[in-house]
Amino acid sequence: MEKKTYNDAKELLTSQGKFYINLGLDRISAILEILGNPQDRLKCIHVAGTNGKGSVCAILAEILKEAGKKTGLYTSPHIFKYNERIKINGIDISDDDFARLVFEICESADKNNIHLTEFEILTAAAFKYFADNDVDVVVLETGLGGKFDATNVIKNNLCAVITHIDLDHTERLGDTKDKIAFEKAGIIKPNCPVVTSEGYEAIKDAADENDSLLMMIAPFENSENLSLKGLYQQENLSLALAVIRLVFPQISNELIQNALKKVKHPARFQFIAGKNIIIDGAHNPNGITVLKESLDYYYPDKKRRFIFGCLRNKNYKKMMDLLFDKNDEIYFYHFNNKNSCTISELQSVCEYEAKELKSFNDLDFNSDTLTIICGSFYMINELVSPDCFL
Repeated sequence: MEKKTYNDAKELLTSQGKFYINLGLDRISAILEILGNPQDRLKCIHVAGTNGKGSVCAILAEILKEAGKKTGLYTSPHIFKYNERIKINGIDISDDDFARLVFEICESADKNNIHLTEFEILTAAAFKYFADNDVDVVVLETGLGGKFDATNVIKNNLCAVITHIDLDHTERLGDTKDKIAFEKAGIIKPNCPVVTSEGYEAIKDAADENDSLLMMIAPFENSENLSLKGLYQQENLSLALAVIRLVFPQISNELIQNALKKVKHPARFQFIAGKNIIIDGAHNPNGITVLKESLDYYYPDKKRRFIFGCLRNKNYKKMMDLLFDKNDEIYFYHFNNKNSCTISELQSVCEYEAKELKSFNDLDFNSDTLTIICGSFYMINELVSPDCFL
């Protein structure tokens, strides 16, 4: 039988039968049972939230790796390749291992009439990969929500982390922050400590019901050593360090500070010096707000050029109202996704004049203008090369 490649696995994952969202734990539980429940052999730090959870995960994983722990990291979305979502000690899963696991899982699911989504396949692959490689701890990011997210099948939760909550995916999670907080609080397990920075009643209630220690963290940590930039990283850092000090108190502050200099999390207020570009994955109004705050703080006097694209299910009008000013140079980009906004859809609700970006190479990059790429993670790989993130 011909060996399956990464591209074969990618084609399978993006096929019409897999690439959709269907929250619930029955399907993921069924396939994991067939695989021998690898998730039950793992110790996890589980992170949910609207914004900031990826950065918190990246900080946690780097500190644990620096401390000598074999650390699995599961995040989403990816920018260039699916492999980016599944790492051990900062190294992406190989193409061969990725393809092997994807096809093993899909073939088992088909034999047993289990209709898995793309995210469920990836989550099962991550659990199996981490268990097969005997990792010490897994830093686990939810995909969507919490209570019914595929990652929420774990039993051995060292700590639950709930980052900043805001309105996003309201069609699935609820149309108020309180309703969304209720869904995120679903990751809290019995006798499992919870670290958060916001005092939603749903989180307090879930902690009480599960006899779980609730830690409320103020964003007070000094982020000077943290390689990730952006004003919002202070809150993310405060959450991550609270977890480390609670669960791994033996890790020294000196080691922590060394690790912070090495944290990598692409496309989060990332500056590409060669072309004077900021790449940021902000894709909802809250993300755009903190992006604007960081731009005003770090680059108050720079002329700004925005390259903006967005998915239709996002509140793109509000995002643009928050982000753009009358003196900005604005380009809209229609990227390769069936839900990507068209240029005319974006222009029809934008207060300012905006042009279509047809080619990134048409732009003149100079030190006088800061170019900001934002609005969706899904368009970044069409505009910049992986070399930018090295």
